[in-house]
Amino acid sequence: MKVLVTGAKGFVGRNLGVALKRRADVELIEYDIDSPEGLLEESLSKVDVIYHLAGVNRPERVEEFTEGNFDLTRRICSTLKRLGRKPLLLLSSSMQALLDNPYGVSKRQAEEEVFAFGKKTGAQIAVFRLPGVFGKWCRPNYNSVVATFCHNIAHDLPIAISDPAKEIELVYIDDVVRAFINVMDGMPPVTEGKYCQAKPTYRITLGALAETIRGFRESRVSLTVPDVSDSFVHALYATYISYLPTDAFAYALTQRTDPRGELAELLKSPHIGQIFVSRTRPGITRGHHYHDTKVEKFVVLEGDAIIRFRHILGGDVIEYPVAGREFRVVDIPPGYTHSIENIGQNDLIVLFWADEIFDPNVPDTYFEEVGKSDK
Repeated sequence: MKVLVTGAKGFVGRNLGVALKRRADVELIEYDIDSPEGLLEESLSKVDVIYHLAGVNRPERVEEFTEGNFDLTRRICSTLKRLGRKPLLLLSSSMQALLDNPYGVSKRQAEEEVFAFGKKTGAQIAVFRLPGVFGKWCRPNYNSVVATFCHNIAHDLPIAISDPAKEIELVYIDDVVRAFINVMDGMPPVTEGKYCQAKPTYRITLGALAETIRGFRESRVSLTVPDVSDSFVHALYATYISYLPTDAFAYALTQRTDPRGELAELLKSPHIGQIFVSRTRPGITRGHHYHDTKVEKFVVLEGDAIIRFRHILGGDVIEYPVAGREFRVVDIPPGYTHSIENIGQNDLIVLFWADEIFDPNVPDTYFEEVGKSDK
């Protein structure tokens, strides 16, 4: 299947192009403003699918709205009619086509040109009216508030908000790409009237958007990860991380050091609990405490250890030998005092998970020696 993408170097075009290149059944032709003369007509003569994404939204001259949005669309449709071709034609438009300004008018004209082409030729067409699209690779400080906020906050630059209460509607780039490809694959799109839509969309105020993105930045300090079970937060967090400076992908954890070794908190969340990592010297034992409610899991990543348990109401000591080469998870039930001893010759590295964030006011941690098994 031969597929043409116009505006291939733009934000949506690059994301769509990457997805299409992953498919063995697609031969992709990418067209942009700097493409060789004649490539467009040559491509229109042979492609099965056209994703018409090219457009102008920040021109130097107001006439460029018409030239980049309507005239190019008319050229594509007229060329297809002249060649007698009826490929699937998908137009990426904007909710701003509802506005009576030069940009909105030019986008409406482009839409109507595509609708007329479909009606006259019987070709399959799809016109997507999209709200603000956000995601990786969008140009910051241009025409996307999400890209600007993510880039500037990630780079410790100021952002300006004229009206924090202003609400905007957004759609995530991966959902747009998925909706576009689904049309090519013959799946019926979500429609509202004659317009196709990418779903889900999200509404948020500018103030809340900025606060959320600032929270992502602060999470490196607080170690509290966002609630990525929320689809919008999940998409927005991925977008923010994509704007990190290339020399700032890594960050150090605060280590608590004592003669036993080191302990560092990795991340925490009310939704997932808390994760620590520790390094323990040979011959050292950690623990000797129990919890009333808190549940933990231990995973030895490197070294050899024995995890010991004893029910606090009495009973034998239970021993679990564990080694890093096994990646074996050991559950720590409430009501069992427990400890972990490094029995190897080298440092022991362990990953700990607790089902709640540690609260020093209600620690749910009580000292009691485990002892050792008589066996």
